[in-house]
Amino acid sequence: MLEKMGNYFCNWARKYMPDPMIFAILLTILTYILGILLTKTSPFQMILYWYKGFWVLLKFGMQMCVILVTGYALATTELIQKFLKWLASIPKSTAAAACLVAFVACVAGLINWGLGVIVGAIFALEVGRQGYLNNRKFHYPLLVAAGYSGLAVWHQGLSGSAPLLVATPGHFLEKEIGVIDVSQTLGSTLNIVLIVVLLILIPLVFFLMAPRKEEDIVTIDPALCKIGEEKGEPKESWTFADRLENSVVLSMIIGIAGLIYIVYYFATKGFKLNLNIVNFTFLMVGILLHKRPIQYVRAVSEGVRGCAGIILQFPFYAGIMGMMKLSGLVGVMAGWFVAISNTTTYPVFTFISAAIVNLFVPSGGGQWAVQGPIIVKAAEALHFSIPKTVMALAYGDQWTNLFQPFWALPLLGICGVRARDIMGYCMTLMFLGIPIFILALLIF
Repeated sequence: MLEKMGNYFCNWARKYMPDPMIFAILLTILTYILGILLTKTSPFQMILYWYKGFWVLLKFGMQMCVILVTGYALATTELIQKFLKWLASIPKSTAAAACLVAFVACVAGLINWGLGVIVGAIFALEVGRQGYLNNRKFHYPLLVAAGYSGLAVWHQGLSGSAPLLVATPGHFLEKEIGVIDVSQTLGSTLNIVLIVVLLILIPLVFFLMAPRKEEDIVTIDPALCKIGEEKGEPKESWTFADRLENSVVLSMIIGIAGLIYIVYYFATKGFKLNLNIVNFTFLMVGILLHKRPIQYVRAVSEGVRGCAGIILQFPFYAGIMGMMKLSGLVGVMAGWFVAISNTTTYPVFTFISAAIVNLFVPSGGGQWAVQGPIIVKAAEALHFSIPKTVMALAYGDQWTNLFQPFWALPLLGICGVRARDIMGYCMTLMFLGIPIFILALLIF
């Protein structure tokens, strides 16, 4: 049944799911129209809000490009390749391969959302490669979709934006709700039970969606199975510049200096991951493992090819966020659900409203900034648990990532597939998971 359901949504996605850039443009137009119709904002003001938000994700976009290229470069080192090849050679069928990729991606996503993005993508690519090289017919689009599943659980993990923000002294809602320890949100029974359920459900769904007929299997593009090999002149003919480019000493100096800071960081701050320290670690470890500077440069050059979507589309989503926040549209949308809620249904409607808002504001921290004050005020009026309200928003925010291609851009670039190739499988998982979240929010 799940195979048929997956095929149905895949066929739908292939017919109707445009390139993510078109999706961003359509969302921009829709947000612009809704802002005019539902708020007291003029057409010209909406354009001003659009431009005001347009460039606010430049830093974040650069961080995403860096995590993509440094993660890719790290994955192409000899040591990491040996480990990935061993792990990727374990599954013998598409079902087992998709199940393994989904589990690895989810665990990585729970540790840190940035790791979920890059580990899921690289591991899906390597499993596809090993299948091809070992003459095993793996359905590659399903593997890539499984690699994206870490973004469906990230907000429940160690880098969950909303739970971490409300646990930080001085956060912008501290006067209203105080500081909420993560033991009440990420460490709650509700969240722990859902993590266990999803770590079983998500790999199982991908296992059951695997095509059984050989003619339905689409294998990886053979061009993606070639990892760049070092090319250059024989050592004897190296010039002074060549010797600098291939100097192991230079890599060791800069890499060891970087490792000293990394050790200092974790010793003084604990296991507190953010994009900057993840990127710095990937960069320094990659330099050390590639050994020669020019070899690392070549690896990064290969990884850069996957950055096009990020560079082009992140400003458009920043513009959408600007219109949503500055026009007050996000408040209007959240208010609809608040108005029809009671103490029983409130967490469910918070989950649904967050799921919808995430399509327009695909950033956990950004969404909490614009939607958090609204749902907190409603929760206080209903005398409802604030920690549970925070988690209801977190669940809604993460789950519709399975339909929103924004976070899939790095994965699509690394794995060399189109959004329409994988979103059907992601949508199947999304629809199957919604009742589970609703039941959990009603029961616990």
